[in-house]
Amino acid sequence: MSDTDTVNSLSDLKTIAGEAVSAAPAADEQSVHVPAAPPAPLREQEIDAQGRAYATGRRKDAVARVWIKPGSGKIVVNGRDQEVYFARPTLRLVINQPFQVAERDGQYDVIATVKGGGLSGQAGAVKHGIAQALSKFEPALRSAVKAAGFLTRDSRVVERKKYGRAKARRSFQFSKR
Repeated sequence: MSDTDTVNSLSDLKTIAGEAVSAAPAADEQSVHVPAAPPAPLREQEIDAQGRAYATGRRKDAVARVWIKPGSGKIVVNGRDQEVYFARPTLRLVINQPFQVAERDGQYDVIATVKGGGLSGQAGAVKHGIAQALSKFEPALRSAVKAAGFLTRDSRVVERKKYGRAKARRSFQFSKR
């Protein structure tokens, strides 16, 4: 485009814009070529001597120590099968969520020990531990598990009771007389 070009109508503007667009790649070729940033390097696989990945999961007051290794999909919690330990189907569903998101159903054996909290908190802790261990065993799965929100520790805990209150927030019953 030269300095003498004037725009009298929209068709003139279209031709001038077409010249500018066609000129842009030529200017790009003359500039120094900067390669695109390579994809972020994957984390290293963290496996112990027995070929297992270890992680700790937490939820409410529950803490779960989780080991995963390739296998048939057997999940053992505190020495008992998952159907025995977590009798409610919703809790078993919670535990299997990381495998479903990563599309690895029935490919890993899980051994977990859980302490503290109730059954719901323990199931959440095992889920968190499985997700962490899965991302350590197969670093390529980290993005899928993280996008589902399973690597983030759910920090919600029971609020403490305050003095001068019946419970955490509830006041004592008011009596006018």
